[in-house]
This record gives sequence, structure tokens and C-alpha cells, in this order.
Amino acid sequence: MMLIIVVLVTLDQITKYITKTTMYLGESIPVLGDFFRLTYVENPGMAMGIRFGNQAVFLGFSIFAAVLVFYYLYKIRNEGWVLQIALSFITAGAIGNLTDRFIYGKVIDFLDFDFIDIHIPSFSLLGFNSPVFDLTRWWVFNVADMAVSGGMILIMIYIILEGDPLKKTSKIPVNSSDV
Repeated sequence: MMLIIVVLVTLDQITKYITKTTMYLGESIPVLGDFFRLTYVENPGMAMGIRFGNQAVFLGFSIFAAVLVFYYLYKIRNEGWVLQIALSFITAGAIGNLTDRFIYGKVIDFLDFDFIDIHIPSFSLLGFNSPVFDLTRWWVFNVADMAVSGGMILIMIYIILEGDPLKKTSKIPVNSSDV
């Protein structure tokens, strides 16, 4: 599983380095027309550009989340290979984006797809007022983001099909000579 992590982190960092050194911030290069472009953006916030007020707290939270993933990876080390690969993907993505945060103070994103338009009208639910949400182009992302998303999808499928591996109880066989 370490090989998967090393390969994904390396691929992530190489693609970000190429983007940062060959494109200017905000530049967009069409690859498949308007559907897929390479667009260089820097994300100082969380996923989908959500910003956190205090960068030190946010960095601490990111490190805590990465440690939690490593702990979970350790806890399931004897589980099936699908779950181990999924957590390796998530670990690689966390390392890739944390590396950016330490080096640049923000994450380098460049994969820009126009999947679907989303429109959610404003609504009120349990005293929470939500404004209108419009998404006319998907968020720009990177290899690390794809690794995290792919790993999460694999974990969801695993849990649906196999159940939560942390809730499984190990059954110790009793030898009749021990009784």
C-alpha cells in the first residue's frame, strides 16, 4: 500500500509543479473544448474553495484529519485489499494537499471540467436559511482530490457491501482442549 501512496503523491506533486511553472495564475487551456480545460487556480481554503478564517487552525485541522486517516489505515491493516487501497488513496490525497499547504500556503488546482449545472433555490429548514446556490462549472481540482474522492467512493461501496470494518467483532475460536 505504501507504493500506491508514493506513486499518487509523486504524480500529484509533479502535475502541480508543471502547472505552477508553465501556466500563469488564472490561465485556462482548452483540452476538450469547453468540457475539459487545464485552469491554474490556487485554493487557500478547503474543498470547493470553502474558506476557514484562521489558517493555523485550518492547518492543524488538516493535520489532525491526516493522522486520523493513518490511524484508520493501521486499524484495518488486516481487512480486505479494497479497503486498504481506498485508505491508501485518501492518505495519498491528504499528503499531496498538505504538502501544498506547507510549501505554498494553498493548494494548486488545475483540472477543470464542465460536468453539470446545479441550481438549488433558497430554502429555510429548521431555522436555517439557505441562499440560492448556482454552480455553472464544476470546481477546479487536482490529482490529490481525485485520490481522496475515489478512496471515499470505494469506502462507501465497501461499507454498503461488507459493513463497517471497525464494528466487526473478532470471534476467537475456542479449542475444546482449552475448556
